[in-house]
Amino acid sequence: MATRLTSRGKNVVRGTTVLSLLIVIGAGFSAVGNASEKVADSSPAASGYTRLVVAPGETLWSVASMVAGSESVTKTEQEIIDANNLTSPDLSTGMRIWVPSK
Repeated sequence: MATRLTSRGKNVVRGTTVLSLLIVIGAGFSAVGNASEKVADSSPAASGYTRLVVAPGETLWSVASMVAGSESVTKTEQEIIDANNLTSPDLSTGMRIWVPSK
């Protein structure tokens, strides 16, 4: 004896299938995004540097003072400018910059 689904049951099965496919597709895009990020982080220009995402309100001075350690903040600022080929000391929220690993 075959079991028949009601129209509500069919909609539940369709919805579950679509949701499962969307999750799998989303996971695939996420994996591709993470893989490309890791490739970028391992570039030769990053030797001795760490990638940092600028948070709201952060300035070049605040970032440099955070990573300077015992070094001069002004010297660290210049290292950040040189490593990122910045033409201005202005940083934007969300900007990805290389900072010295100290």
